[in-house]
Amino acid sequence: IAVMALVTVTIGFLLAKETPWDLSRLLETLIGVALVAASSSCFNQVLERKTDRLMNRTMDRPLAAGRLSVGEAIVFGILTLAIGLVWLAVRVNLLTALLGSMTFVLYVAAYTPLKRITSFNTVIGAIPGALPPVLGWVAAGGKPDQSAFALFAILFLWQFPHFMAIAWLYREDYAAAGLKMLPSTEEKRQWGAGLVAIGYASALIPVSLIPSQIGLAGIGYALGALFLGAGYLWFSIAFYRRPSVTAARQLLLTSLIYLPVLYLILVADHCLLLR
Repeated sequence: IAVMALVTVTIGFLLAKETPWDLSRLLETLIGVALVAASSSCFNQVLERKTDRLMNRTMDRPLAAGRLSVGEAIVFGILTLAIGLVWLAVRVNLLTALLGSMTFVLYVAAYTPLKRITSFNTVIGAIPGALPPVLGWVAAGGKPDQSAFALFAILFLWQFPHFMAIAWLYREDYAAAGLKMLPSTEEKRQWGAGLVAIGYASALIPVSLIPSQIGLAGIGYALGALFLGAGYLWFSIAFYRRPSVTAARQLLLTSLIYLPVLYLILVADHCLLLR
């Protein structure tokens, strides 16, 4: 998750400024964001250490397995958060630090506890998940305008089919831990995750075209986004029609191909427009 966040921060940064890019400023941004992301993950595992012990995919995490104490983790989390936010405020700009703190609060104080209460947690969690490219955008000096919103909206919508596939694959783990994820262990309700995937994959297609409509990219990007979006929707439909391990893994793989390829096309087409 942290690596993906840093990649999307980089994309936002590169799109906000004309070449040549200020790579030293980018590095400073990545250092600060990495520290805040580390703190977010740390406190997430502090809060979920008991449920982590109940799931096969998480029982070997340091806190769940007892390799670290809660006190050690809290000290680490406080230090990385404080250093990261101060670093962003001093070395980058105040707005990036504020958005970084918002991302932390939404992830740790909202999304994490809501996982025990309601399946709506996925929507809340998608907000901090979609903020990294906006952090990169404002770190480079860009204003929080329609371009920043487009980057946010694309990543926000992309997360749902991606996460529905993951949550379906581990639905029994989540159920055993008492986490309220949408994919149900009841066979008659397992279609719900596929329906959500279709809805968000469908919405992603027009939203992914916004960069070409506002001058952030050109026709080449638009064609690439349409092709990728159609593929993402296709595998979402296949997952809905016949939910299975194979269909979920295919959707997950498609999501992992979609995002980096879309970003690559976006940055490349943006650079061509600047010539």
